[in-house]
Amino acid sequence: MRNKISKKIALILVFVLLILVIPSGCVTGSKTPGNDAGKEDTLQGGNTDRDNGGEEGHDSGPAPESPDPAPEEVQPSPEPSEEPVNTPGPEKKKVKAKALYLTGWTAGNPEKVDHFINLANTTEINAYVIDIKDDDGLVGYETSVPAVLEAGAWYRKYNVDEVLKKMHDNGIYVIGRLVCFKDPVLSSKHPELAIKKKNGELWTEKNSDGRQVTWLNPYKKENWSYIIEIAKEAVQKGFDEIQFDYVRFPGHREEIDYGEQTQEKYEVINEFLAYARKELPDVVLSADVFGIICESPGDTEKIGQYLEMIGKDIDYICPMVYPSHYALGQRVNGVQFAKPDLDPYGVVYNSLVKAKNRISQVEGYKASIRPYLQDFTASWLGKGYYQVYGEEQARQQIQAVYDAGLEEWIFWDPKNTYSESAFQKE
Repeated sequence: MRNKISKKIALILVFVLLILVIPSGCVTGSKTPGNDAGKEDTLQGGNTDRDNGGEEGHDSGPAPESPDPAPEEVQPSPEPSEEPVNTPGPEKKKVKAKALYLTGWTAGNPEKVDHFINLANTTEINAYVIDIKDDDGLVGYETSVPAVLEAGAWYRKYNVDEVLKKMHDNGIYVIGRLVCFKDPVLSSKHPELAIKKKNGELWTEKNSDGRQVTWLNPYKKENWSYIIEIAKEAVQKGFDEIQFDYVRFPGHREEIDYGEQTQEKYEVINEFLAYARKELPDVVLSADVFGIICESPGDTEKIGQYLEMIGKDIDYICPMVYPSHYALGQRVNGVQFAKPDLDPYGVVYNSLVKAKNRISQVEGYKASIRPYLQDFTASWLGKGYYQVYGEEQARQQIQAVYDAGLEEWIFWDPKNTYSESAFQKE
């Protein structure tokens, strides 16, 4: 009798257990809120702007009230953080950079990023210059800088935290290019900070895309703090160096009125760089300068770049010694170049030798020379005045750098289609 009762109890218990277990087993494959399986949709399908890698498909929209990352940017981890994890700020270090320039759009294309990382892992390339803020006036990633958010001056071209981590994981030095005074966004949002005409209207210049764009007035120190706040955040995110581009005036224009000023243009630019050094004391700083200032005395071009003065507070000057940008018949270091684009070695070598000799005579000059070299074809010069640039022209320029007694260089191509066969395998 007891055995029969025991069997009945056992059957009842089995039946109850089946009732409890079967429902939970039926939803094992579903994706419910909070279920880890739900990450698959977020991580693989949600981030269309990063997958796209081009200008279309991006959603800049107005600047958000909070810069917290959208759900699709959360990286897979046991306990996802609501805030982006910044790469630790760099200790001040100088490397012998052999670098290429990459746009924010390139940095936003994972396949291209992987390609350039592989290039660095297999050749002499050991550094990349990546846009922090380009001459469109937009910070190229999600930012927390209040003034940038107020101006709506950012656009998510790439995931800065992800890109810097991948670069650093592969031992690559990352230079952040920060365009300074050519900023059509802030200057149009705040006309009081912009360069103006004598009649009080905003001064504009025609951009390469045909648009008329405005500039920030370098005399206005409010613009300095705006630029430096962006730089500070970039350092916190992990950029190894800040490189100031368009750190100049737009050149002599009769119609421009900067107001009552007592300082020369070059004094303003020098003071800005001294301010940058004061605010970023432990950061490697560089400044892009016109190649012609290696030859011209003083501030001949009236842009605020005076070779003997501009390198006193920074670590590098980066003269853009692109042969295509020299005038026909230009004399450099005593050598005349009838068609500069056809002699890349000669133009680069003589520009750098002249610059080295000049700054060697300046006491207390801190900046080393790290030139920008040309890896694009200047077809706009017209038939007979340009050549197609490729491996041979790249190697000639690199050799010119070494023959001038320098060790570092950066190649520029706005399309980021480089002559990769020119770089030595390692």
